[in-house]
Amino acid sequence: MKKLLSILTGVFLTGCSIVGIRSANEPVYQVLRDEGQIQVRQYPALVVAETEIGADYKTSSSEGFQRLAGYIFGKNKTQEKLAMTTPVTQEKTSTTLDMTAPVIQQKSAGKWRMAFVLPQEYTLENAPIPLDPAVVIKEIPARKVAVLTYSGSLSEQGIIQNATALTDWLSTQAYKTLSQPRSAAYDPPWTLPFLRRNEIHIDIE
Repeated sequence: MKKLLSILTGVFLTGCSIVGIRSANEPVYQVLRDEGQIQVRQYPALVVAETEIGADYKTSSSEGFQRLAGYIFGKNKTQEKLAMTTPVTQEKTSTTLDMTAPVIQQKSAGKWRMAFVLPQEYTLENAPIPLDPAVVIKEIPARKVAVLTYSGSLSEQGIIQNATALTDWLSTQAYKTLSQPRSAAYDPPWTLPFLRRNEIHIDIE
């Protein structure tokens, strides 16, 4: 009976994801400015699990996600399972900038970097130690972030287009940018494109 209930719960949650209902937690932030599709937010310091993949966007997305999912599903020294949080972020960045984001993927020296934000109860001191040496635990300082929200399939071209739109808006508003654009995803891959919540994040002064 318990097994059947578990299966039915899984089916229900999957259905919720398909129709756009999200159950994963995300970092608590303060909205400093709201322009509809674009917001300026203040994020607290975050602890993330991070990895780098030397591959193209599509391959690195799959490999990075599987590697980090392995960590939160128990591939750590205490075999502890951590709750999944959102967003998962991806970003291209120059070799002179460090990653300063939540689930992140960024390109640096021919590599993509991806990170999952850990639940808020974890710190650098109590976060489980990864068994995979390619997974690193980091703390990202508190920061102010400009955010553009959009729907549709998550693709490298879509990231570039929306990142350009947010960059242009910041320029017209005289904001000083402190990072390259990041892509933040809130839905599993099977969610219908028009129901997806995607974002571009750029750290600002």
